[in-house]
Amino acid sequence: MPCASAVTEIIHQLAESLGKAIDAKDTYTLAHSEEVAVISQTLALSMGLGHQMADLIHVAGHLHDLGKIGVPDEILAKTTTLTPKEWLAIRRHPDIGADILAPIACLRECGIVDMVRAHHERFDGSGYPQGLAGGHIPLGARIIAVADSLSAMLQSRPYRAAKTFDEACREIAHGTGSQFDPKVVAAFARVRDRLRDLVAMLRIE
Repeated sequence: MPCASAVTEIIHQLAESLGKAIDAKDTYTLAHSEEVAVISQTLALSMGLGHQMADLIHVAGHLHDLGKIGVPDEILAKTTTLTPKEWLAIRRHPDIGADILAPIACLRECGIVDMVRAHHERFDGSGYPQGLAGGHIPLGARIIAVADSLSAMLQSRPYRAAKTFDEACREIAHGTGSQFDPKVVAAFARVRDRLRDLVAMLRIE
């Protein structure tokens, strides 16, 4: 990776801080970015990726929802069904986040910007913002998509109760090949018990 060596501790700390700032803005996603970062890194290592690449994906996990800074608070906090216009505003957050990060050459060149932009793409091509499919979606984004979904399902929202870990796992398995990359889901299955423990520890801290 062109700038893997430049993803230093200070960059990680900045990414972690920005993730916490976004989680604070969206009151229903407390510690979500931290969970996504840790789960993503664990999945990357389970897939046999090197530690440098796993670290990049970890940083991207912290930053994946950065674009929510550009979404009005009243939309993020809304407890009723979103209007089509509000849903479009939510769907802009991957582009907003990537555009915020793009001027930082290191994050752009090592692929973090692309991961952030593509974390809501779906394996079958029905996601957003670009409608990418399969291998055209950056691998880091395919990993973050699974981690993001797991963390989101484990959190209560105004319109639904939190799922149990086992229920969330079944939902991820059900999305194999449509929403999620089958190879990432297979890696998820291999480390399922480890992820259960990690999530439990993160929620105690």
